[in-house]
Amino acid sequence: MRQLWAATNGAIPLVRRDSGLYLFIAIYTLAGLVFLHAIGAADRSAYSIYFWRWILLNGVMPSAFAILVDVSLLMHRFDGRRRLAAKHVFSTSRLAYSLSGLCLMMALMIFQGTFTSVKNGMPVWQDGFSFDVTHADIDAFLHFGADPWRWLYMVAENDFVRIAVEWNYNVLWFALNFGALFFIVTSPWTASIRTRYLACFMVVWVVVGNILAGLFLSAGPAFYGAVTGDTARFGEQMAFLAHGAGSSNSAVSYQQYLWTLHEARQTGFGSGISAFPSLHVGLAMLNALFVREYNRRLGAVAFAYVAFVAVSSVYLAWHYAIDGYAAAAVAIVVYAVARKLVPADRPYLRLPTQDEPSTEIVDRPGTAATVS
Repeated sequence: MRQLWAATNGAIPLVRRDSGLYLFIAIYTLAGLVFLHAIGAADRSAYSIYFWRWILLNGVMPSAFAILVDVSLLMHRFDGRRRLAAKHVFSTSRLAYSLSGLCLMMALMIFQGTFTSVKNGMPVWQDGFSFDVTHADIDAFLHFGADPWRWLYMVAENDFVRIAVEWNYNVLWFALNFGALFFIVTSPWTASIRTRYLACFMVVWVVVGNILAGLFLSAGPAFYGAVTGDTARFGEQMAFLAHGAGSSNSAVSYQQYLWTLHEARQTGFGSGISAFPSLHVGLAMLNALFVREYNRRLGAVAFAYVAFVAVSSVYLAWHYAIDGYAAAAVAIVVYAVARKLVPADRPYLRLPTQDEPSTEIVDRPGTAATVS
């Protein structure tokens, strides 16, 4: 209990250091509430929906997983340095850093609530989805006169492929992207990029998922028939995807969930419909760019995964191909600007060697890094 109290006190200056990130969330939330009030969609607020689920999925579960990883590393990798490593891993200053990261994760719960609220209000603001025909026609023009899903289905119209793609899109993508977010926010090992990563993360969500999505609002191939009256263009694709209806990771089932909420003018967890640009692709691209900073080979794998996510979004009728192209371009621009404007944070700690006492490089706002 004494250590927890000390860690809490130690987290306070770290929270202050993140004040710019908290300010961004506050301004975004205020702007979102003003937007909803102005368009008469205050009932689309989603904050309460996220409270318990966010705490469980992005607080409790990843924290438990992180502790298991730390214990496993201590048991199997450190050998003679185990005592030093244990002292380092469970030190007061590292706990303080993790607590400050958890505070940020809880603030991001409010950010996510604002994002979903605004996303649900966009069809009210635009009075429907106006750009689906335009986006689909551009897609066909860029892909040799055919909708891209037709090229994909020529080689991959297979239920086993569909199941794998659905699992990646609806399970693995979330685990990788929100797992990366939790790791970067709470781990001292990534302290030097935390501010820059979070700035990029939030800007991509806002620009891709709210601003561009609202200006060029489209529903996507899954809902093309419902918003244009042309049920034939993507009808064969939707008939194939319906093979998975009822399964836990079914794209069609989740699409039906979203459309039911949309028609009922209700807001739910993860609700809101917008296709252009693709957040799935944008966030995958952002993470790939940061992974490349760490290791070029891993970066190549990460970029290959971006391509797979982009193809998957078309295969599952969530997006037109241009949605992925645009999102990837936005992520690259955001990342490049952030590298110029957001300086790297000071390293927070380093692992001691066997010949020296346990040391931690602690970054206190307004001072040089000190050793404790």
